[in-house]
Amino acid sequence: MPLRSDRRTFLGSVAALGAAISLPRPVAAQALPAAGELVPRRLYFLEPDYSNVRVSPDGSQLAYLAPVRGVRNLFVAPVGEPRKGRQVTHVTDRNIGGYYQWAHTGRHIVFFQERDGDENWRASSIDVESGTLKLLTPERGVRSHFQEESHLFPEEVLLRHNGRDRTWLDLYRVNVVTGASTLVYENHSFSWLITDSSFRLRLGARYAADGSLEIDERRGDGWVPFTTVPIGDLDGTRLIDFSADGGTLYMIDTRSRDKAALVAVDMASRAAKVLAADDEADIVRAELDRRTRRPLVALAVKGRRRWHAIDADARTDLKRLAARSGDLDFINRSLDGRRISVAYERDTGSGEFALLDRASGRVAPLYKAHAARDRMGLRPMQTVAIRARDGLELNSYLTLPKEPSGTRLPLVLAIHGGPYWRDSWGFSSTHQFLANRGYAVLSVNFRGSTGFGKAFVTAADKEWGGRMHDDLIDAVGWAVARGIADPKRVCAYGASYGGYSALVAATKTPEVFACIVDLFGISNLLTFMATIPPYWKPWFSVWKNRLGDPDTEEGRAFLRSRSPLFHLENATRPILIVQGMQDVRVVAAESEQVVAALERKGTPVTYVTFADEGHGFAREPNRLAFSAIVEGFLAKHLGGRCQPIGDDFAGSSVRVQTGASLVPGLAESLKT
Repeated sequence: MPLRSDRRTFLGSVAALGAAISLPRPVAAQALPAAGELVPRRLYFLEPDYSNVRVSPDGSQLAYLAPVRGVRNLFVAPVGEPRKGRQVTHVTDRNIGGYYQWAHTGRHIVFFQERDGDENWRASSIDVESGTLKLLTPERGVRSHFQEESHLFPEEVLLRHNGRDRTWLDLYRVNVVTGASTLVYENHSFSWLITDSSFRLRLGARYAADGSLEIDERRGDGWVPFTTVPIGDLDGTRLIDFSADGGTLYMIDTRSRDKAALVAVDMASRAAKVLAADDEADIVRAELDRRTRRPLVALAVKGRRRWHAIDADARTDLKRLAARSGDLDFINRSLDGRRISVAYERDTGSGEFALLDRASGRVAPLYKAHAARDRMGLRPMQTVAIRARDGLELNSYLTLPKEPSGTRLPLVLAIHGGPYWRDSWGFSSTHQFLANRGYAVLSVNFRGSTGFGKAFVTAADKEWGGRMHDDLIDAVGWAVARGIADPKRVCAYGASYGGYSALVAATKTPEVFACIVDLFGISNLLTFMATIPPYWKPWFSVWKNRLGDPDTEEGRAFLRSRSPLFHLENATRPILIVQGMQDVRVVAAESEQVVAALERKGTPVTYVTFADEGHGFAREPNRLAFSAIVEGFLAKHLGGRCQPIGDDFAGSSVRVQTGASLVPGLAESLKT
């Protein structure tokens, strides 16, 4: 539940690779099937050819992530010659994390890596000219975050990590050239620390017993109260940054309104001014000028992305950028603001990176994210609005296969994690892969999903396994009523909270579903809450107030009533359960206890583990192995098309613990 927008493109992956080649693999050169034919599943799950293209502070270079032998590494290229990319990291085990940052030296990049899914992200810097690598945070067992960069201190950045205490992240000033680190603030109480471009610690935020967020202001060596964010406003409220002079705080705020707005707060008078708002959705992000730290554009997303310009110059930029197809995303900009790196998300083709030169007004294409996607016969993702039984509007996304019109289709209900997250429009490997196999795929932003106003989030309070599940059942009913879905061929398919929700489907409404797919999902809310990582403990009060309180008898009874593990007498449908054995969020015991109980009961269950994965798939071979198994599982129970497993387990740590005989071809593949 981040309070501060930490300028990340999103929860990236991890670290590693080494090879003498300098360009990504030429996937686009492969011969691909015509639209409607069975596309090799590997094409849906490969690492992107290019990702997170960022322009250097002086505007002369581009950095990007690209795979070498399936593992993501950093490359750099001249702005004028983007095809002359040069590999600068040589990691071979796990991906470089999806988030990285240019330092203001113009020759150093700060990046993050972790091991085997343990979520202990360590920071390093690489000199892109000499190749010199410096470790910036402890190498093992420590979780670090990027805090601040500034042109005022070109060789330094601010980082936070929990090397002293696994619960609390201290603030450090780190030299990216030498690796030298100086403790700035030893933290014993704050979940979040907010700094400015002068590297001053300005605000600290801690969670109170009622789940609200208390924000204090730094005064000398002490702290004084600044403001409070009630628990109902947490998901829509973020402190973004301070202006360069330190006098204005920019934040996204839902207090006193339902839909979050971008506001500027005068630090002297505390007066707030609205800079951008959207009638239908929250403002969820703002892009800033790197020198002044002034907001330029703000983003809201209901069905599709919608950018709001803050001033006339930004309005001109948006007009120029709108000439290309797809949903626009800003990645970063040069220090002088002349060059802006952007991306275009598309549902039926490859996303694309481009560079806006504001001096000339030209938008120059740079790279295709996945060149092969342009020839894979991808299907459109439709935005649909579904009414829940109590009237709430559920903004959802539907992808249909290329099947004869009027045909009732097997349906996969793809349930997002979080749950305080959301599904969005664009390319989805899950949607496209399954649509190619003949399934309709529906993703539902059930209550609790973020971006649709705080009332929509608070409607999920104490509703895990309750009305949140009702929303999903209502969505299945919608698809059946419109002749889209075959009511006898529906699968609940989800990861993390989505995996929990799939298990709820198996135990609460088994009559609705033909089968269940649970990826690292929670089976017992009591054991889940007892095994959270130490760095989650500062905001545990939020979970207690939203889910139920495991410290009271009444709370424990409620959590037990909403835990699928205690309702397995209703579970009759075949279940596929998948677990990363290094998962620190939803530990392996969550899957193991439900698998053991299902086996005792005699319910058909296939249990698959990955020894070197955590809360998700970071390694390409593991994604491919999982997709092969789930494809066979769905083909058996929903009747879709299926590609043989073949050699798709090569290089994977996949292990089938039980139930191999329940997936066609799985037992035979394991023998080879």
